Amino acid sequence: MEITWHGHSTFHVTVGATSLLIDPFFDNPKTDLDPEDVDADYVLLTHGHMDHIADVDRFRDATVAGLPEVVGYCEDNFGLDDTVGFNLGGTVELGDAFVTMHRADHTNGMETSYGATGGGMPAGFVISDTKPTQVEDEGSTTFYHAGDTGLMTEMREVIGAYLEPDAAAVPIGDHFTMGPMQAAIAVDWLDVEYAMPMHYDTFPPVEQDPEEFRREVKATGSDTEVLVLDGDETFTLDP
Repeated sequence: MEITWHGHSTFHVTVGATSLLIDPFFDNPKTDLDPEDVDADYVLLTHGHMDHIADVDRFRDATVAGLPEVVGYCEDNFGLDDTVGFNLGGTVELGDAFVTMHRADHTNGMETSYGATGGGMPAGFVISDTKPTQVEDEGSTTFYHAGDTGLMTEMREVIGAYLEPDAAAVPIGDHFTMGPMQAAIAVDWLDVEYAMPMHYDTFPPVEQDPEEFRREVKATGSDTEVLVLDGDETFTLDP
């Protein structure tokens, strides 16, 4: 599995022959790429805030997946018609990848035709090259993108305990999401091998020193390796 950070919360994940792009927002200071420079079979949207869906309409050849409210908004406002709506706790098979949706503690205000104003519960995604199961599979690789969220016990009680991600991307920007200290506790609860900070240094309220996050992870007693990726840098996650 190859994981590339394009700044903010935008990640490109390759699973086998399948490419997935999470929260496309390329108008950020960490990337030099235009959306057209990136290939994606699927675009995953954690929620409907514009710093997470701003460039979704630039990927018209991709299938867009996310909450029914969010993909419905994309259909109505961007004219996208190749979409997959699924919901919290659900797993969908997207090419070679299995994607499980879990909640994130955040807001999601947006105008939709799905119902009243609001875009449903924000989410994070657990992406694996094997179907989630209680049977241990040492050959699988799993990546957790936490979305925009605060610290929540579901990370310890459900995601870490049962979905067992090997690597996690967690927001550290504070102000709109958890900051370095809470994000470090999340990493400790998830018990992952690798952790990557995201959702920081995009605009003034979320300016952070990722080294503070690294120090906070160490302070929990966790042996997780913190990977502070440069913009457009790729990390290979092996089984």
